[in-house]
Amino acid sequence: MRKLGLSLTLAISIGAGTGAFSQSAAPTLDPAWKAPEVVAFIGLKAGDKVADIVAGRLTASLAQAVGPSGKVYAVETAEVAKAYPEALKHMKTLANQSPNVIVSAEPVASALPPGLDAVFIRQNYHDLYDKFMGPADVPAFNKAVFAALKPGGVYVVLDHAAAAGSGVSATDTLHRIDPARVKADVLAAGFKLDAESSILANTADDHTKNVFDPSVRGHTDQFLFRFKKPN
Repeated sequence: MRKLGLSLTLAISIGAGTGAFSQSAAPTLDPAWKAPEVVAFIGLKAGDKVADIVAGRLTASLAQAVGPSGKVYAVETAEVAKAYPEALKHMKTLANQSPNVIVSAEPVASALPPGLDAVFIRQNYHDLYDKFMGPADVPAFNKAVFAALKPGGVYVVLDHAAAAGSGVSATDTLHRIDPARVKADVLAAGFKLDAESSILANTADDHTKNVFDPSVRGHTDQFLFRFKKPN
């Protein structure tokens, strides 16, 4: 997917820091990303362990949320690292400055670290269906997420919305996915839908444009779902 590179090269913005993070390790955030709201929606607390799949713009925010006693597993996947090595380089730079960030670049089919409190995938769930990712075995991926989470752990998916009923037909062309398809995928892995948020919704986006089109870039209609592994 050619456009993934554009999002990944913009994914790591590093600015002023506080607390346990060096000045260069903390994030400079676009308010449009609503990072504090997204992190609050995930529900992270100090000491938690979270996997950030295709880690990027919010990784440092996750690291701040879990604190020095927590862990952020920044999973770039071998497929992303091969196509866009700069993404892995950025994550390694962040990890060098933030000791609670652990970077990996294993194939997307690899098991995740066990005992996770949360798994987060931001604007890249749709990529699982695209050729450069294999495409991934999405049912197996979601089952691996389920297996890695503690009982009561959460799986949070944020992505660009495609037209209702479009399924996965727009994943490689518009870089969008039908929210209903994501729900169906994840529920099939054994999760329960715990919450959804409209904080990144945009009713002015008609779902017909590529997410990199200047008229919608940075302001697409995005869905945010939190699924829970039953206790």
